[in-house]
Amino acid sequence: MKGSILVIDDEENIRLILKTILEKEGYEVYIAEDHASGLTVLSSIYIDVIICDIIMPNMTGIEFLEEVKSKKFRQPVIMITGYPDINTASAALRLGAFDYISKPIFRETLLHVVNLAIRHKMIDDENQLSKRYLEAIFKNVHEGIVSVNPHMIITRANKAIEKLFNRPIDELIGKNIQKILDPAFISFIEVLEKTIQNKLSIREYRTELSLQNYKEKVVAIINSSPLIDNDGSFLGAVLVVRDISRLSHLENKLLERQSFYKIIGKNKKMEEIYSLIESLAPTDTTVLITGKSGTGKERIAEAIHYTGHRVLAPFVKVNCNALSESLLESELFGHVAGSFTGASKDKIGRFQMAEGGTIFLDEIGDISKSLQLKLLRVLQEKEFERVGEGKPIKLDVRVIAATNSNLKEKIREGKIREDIYYRLNVVEIHLPDLKDRFEDIPLLVTHFCNKFNNKFHKNIIGVSEQVMQLFLDYSWPGNIRELEHIIERAYIFCKSDTITIDNLPAQFKNSALQYDQFSDKLIIDALTKAKWNRTKAAKILNISRQTLYRKIKEFNISSKSDL
Repeated sequence: MKGSILVIDDEENIRLILKTILEKEGYEVYIAEDHASGLTVLSSIYIDVIICDIIMPNMTGIEFLEEVKSKKFRQPVIMITGYPDINTASAALRLGAFDYISKPIFRETLLHVVNLAIRHKMIDDENQLSKRYLEAIFKNVHEGIVSVNPHMIITRANKAIEKLFNRPIDELIGKNIQKILDPAFISFIEVLEKTIQNKLSIREYRTELSLQNYKEKVVAIINSSPLIDNDGSFLGAVLVVRDISRLSHLENKLLERQSFYKIIGKNKKMEEIYSLIESLAPTDTTVLITGKSGTGKERIAEAIHYTGHRVLAPFVKVNCNALSESLLESELFGHVAGSFTGASKDKIGRFQMAEGGTIFLDEIGDISKSLQLKLLRVLQEKEFERVGEGKPIKLDVRVIAATNSNLKEKIREGKIREDIYYRLNVVEIHLPDLKDRFEDIPLLVTHFCNKFNNKFHKNIIGVSEQVMQLFLDYSWPGNIRELEHIIERAYIFCKSDTITIDNLPAQFKNSALQYDQFSDKLIIDALTKAKWNRTKAAKILNISRQTLYRKIKEFNISSKSDL
């Protein structure tokens, strides 16, 4: 069955002719001799299209259209007129008639108009279904949702947004969001403006709001996406707001990640790095971050991105040594369906995902020569090709790379291209080992204790004096990451309000015994062998320089001349 049609006409022969023609085409046809009967049919039977005579007793076709509109029937109405009255036809169309047919009615004309009306009804039904689904989503999700057209006029909002903006939805719809919102929502405006300007999504942007209708500061994550219909037309943007004020673990994570001043440390070398980050943040300069594993290279990359002008765009991370060469190439540049076994559909690569923002390439020293060549093209030409596709894609992405390898040594070994090294190393940031910034250890210990108090729901005030002394003496081959893991382990075993040596791994207990066994004679012998070079003496004793300095002070060994 193609669809159901209601024919309303006071002339019986017209009703029967139309019924016969339409039923032969597979339509289900209902007939009514006047408008009142037609309205009764509409109230009891599902109808797709209405065919109605304009000139009829008791009620005109125009009056019938008004009645259909007032009762919110959505069927397309095709009007039949006995003579081509332009004014009457125009009035009918203005009131929402789908089309009109003049008598005499020709079969081809009738079927053509009915077919168009049926298609229109199907599309309208689909739109109404989508609208109901959308209304249900807007009503039931906890996140705030607000959409705007390309001119920043609010087109839709939900209850969560109504509460956040402290305005009824009726006062929001149809208004320019730039003009009606409190200045506290400036970040919302900026994100929407950038989405509309660039037609690109903005993900996981953190913002803090001080609002009159909230007792405490609201911490929110906002995501914004362009609205594009099936025809590719740009309709505006939608903003989704997630209140994370009560989610302390997310709050802590976000507080740690987004600014260089969240990096822990007062060491002179770290202060120099902070100044360098401030200088790099507003630029697009390619940066190479070097340092051993666990020194915080990823945190530095985040600081450069989140304090710079690309903060509203994505920050995309790639671990270059985690995948094979073929998978890494696909991960970086994407691929088209069928380009290799298992490539069942097109895939967007990390570079494309980072458009407008920053890509962080960790462990860059481990990529192959062929991938280095493709990366060189990205750095030089600002373009790349997806695997299996010969079409170049232009991109605007800042590149920050990191490595714990000696890249110059790898150049000598033939593992790294010299040209890619100099393209990556426009500005180098070298992170010192934790053992070379021992004055930062107490700060880091306090930071991690606060973190794990929240994670484990404990109230540990810190570490004992002996534990702190061991931490200051330890060489930390795993750097900050190792310190974090050791404190986390200690939290698991600690039953009191202070972490003691009993809560630490075996190597720290052994270090404590060795530390206590040092005598002034042992220190003096090492200094004598090293010709009073304290760095060499520390190596002879297998202790840190800081420990040696403390032992010299403890035993009052002031200088060679004192002996």
